[in-house]
Amino acid sequence: MSLNGVWLPIITPFSEGKIDYKSYERLINHYAETGISGFIPFGTTGEIPTISEYEFEEMMDKTLEYNRGRLPIYAGIGGNCTANVAKRAKLAEKYKIEGILSVCPYYNKPNQNGIYAHFKSLAEETSLNIIIYNIPYRTGVNITNDTLYKLAEIKNIVGLKDSCGDIKQTMNLLLNPPKDFSILTGEDLLFYLTLTLGGAGGIMASAHTNTEKFVKIFKDIKANNAEEALNTWKEIYPLIPLLFEEPNPAPIKYCLNQIGLIDSPELRLPLTEISDELKVKIDKVFKKDSSIKIA
Repeated sequence: MSLNGVWLPIITPFSEGKIDYKSYERLINHYAETGISGFIPFGTTGEIPTISEYEFEEMMDKTLEYNRGRLPIYAGIGGNCTANVAKRAKLAEKYKIEGILSVCPYYNKPNQNGIYAHFKSLAEETSLNIIIYNIPYRTGVNITNDTLYKLAEIKNIVGLKDSCGDIKQTMNLLLNPPKDFSILTGEDLLFYLTLTLGGAGGIMASAHTNTEKFVKIFKDIKANNAEEALNTWKEIYPLIPLLFEEPNPAPIKYCLNQIGLIDSPELRLPLTEISDELKVKIDKVFKKDSSIKIA
């Protein structure tokens, strides 16, 4: 399976403290028809730190039930205890999914040898494909390109969600990519740039809105129509910074509630709903772009 295109790190809708499966089914049915390449539940955008073990298994069952085999699924499974991450990855193997998205260990800040050993051990413990997630501003430690080159040699480590926050590191990796290894941006604002430098696509929370336009940009770049892609990028760009002005996924949940895809913008603490000031900013963009309104 080719790991490219627009991947959706799908939100987890809540209502009165519980997972809202009615809204979740609505989300999956909607996005499955937009041209995205696959779903990634249980990411940061899915508020995975607040999901219990029981909810994880129940929601995995529901994801497969609602998806009905239409799109590939990579589940977010990460942590800072290698043994525990491997245990959950083994649990995920009983589900019909393609792989996992696994974040660099956070808080305990391993060195590069520790990072390599962590992902190598995880790859040996599971038969699932692994996308590495590098996001230093959340984890406290960066995965260097040298470490990524070594990890890319491991058969079932198939790609990277790149949110390193260092444009020089990103460009060096895109211009000298590991063989048979997909580089997908996790920095939504760098989607167009990533594609023009040969990147495979993106795993982007902001693709919950204007999804078809994100897909069109990907297809146009791959068809060597960069000018058309740039025009579309200019159309959707104004909303993207607003979706990260306050903690993700609160702004996205506000948008999805406004357009009728979820019944409530509810989040779980410590996250809270967005400010009235940000609501005004988002509403202004919505009024300018009627294509966002789908409800």
